[in-house]
Amino acid sequence: MEKLRQLFASKGREVHLEITVEGFSNKLKDAIPDHKAIIFSFLGAKGARPDISGFVSEKYSKYFIVVEIKNERMKLDDVYQLRKYADLFDAKFAFLISTYEIPSEIKKLSKAASFLLWRSGPFPHLTLVSYDNARQDFAEWFEENPFQEEVYWR
Repeated sequence: MEKLRQLFASKGREVHLEITVEGFSNKLKDAIPDHKAIIFSFLGAKGARPDISGFVSEKYSKYFIVVEIKNERMKLDDVYQLRKYADLFDAKFAFLISTYEIPSEIKKLSKAASFLLWRSGPFPHLTLVSYDNARQDFAEWFEENPFQEEVYWR
């Protein structure tokens, strides 16, 4: 979570991130517009929430971030789990982070089934990330690292 905070800070953004696997703080709940508060009805059960959730406040709006962490090899079900959270929060950023290498099968499938990592909206990416515990840093981003693409920061 701290590495993500640092990346947002490197782009001049102050981010609120919290571990939400056990529940959501009032600060995060208050950031959700009233007409979208129904999402919490679908995220109430333990294990049915993103591991990390948060938002960045812009001048006139907030955009949401969801993160799913896996201490195992990524599976297709993990991608769809992240997609569910990204869709419910209408998240600008959605990260599936694993302490294992991103499987080449998922990369190839995303090329054959282009809808896998894409959603409708101006920022449609689901981002797959490999985290290297030994280096304590992100090792690989797929399809791209949004912190290196200026389109995300205009």
